[in-house]
Amino acid sequence: MRLDKYLKVSRLIKRRTVANEACDAGRVTVNDKVAKASQEVKVGDMIAIRFGDKTVKAEVLSIAETVRKEEAKEMFRYC
Repeated sequence: MRLDKYLKVSRLIKRRTVANEACDAGRVTVNDKVAKASQEVKVGDMIAIRFGDKTVKAEVLSIAETVRKEEAKEMFRYC
């Protein structure tokens, strides 16, 4: 699954366009490497997103094309 779509489906970022812009600005890393929005995400990857001076780190636990809001938090684990 594409990184921008994963960020939206898992609700780490609310909108796909915002996820896309964050990737383009270099604020998202996957496994400690700056990632483009089109990068493929797999189970076990570590995603870090910089929001200003705060950084959110999460590990990918599962991947699904669509998921209900209540189940979205089960797609990742904060680190």
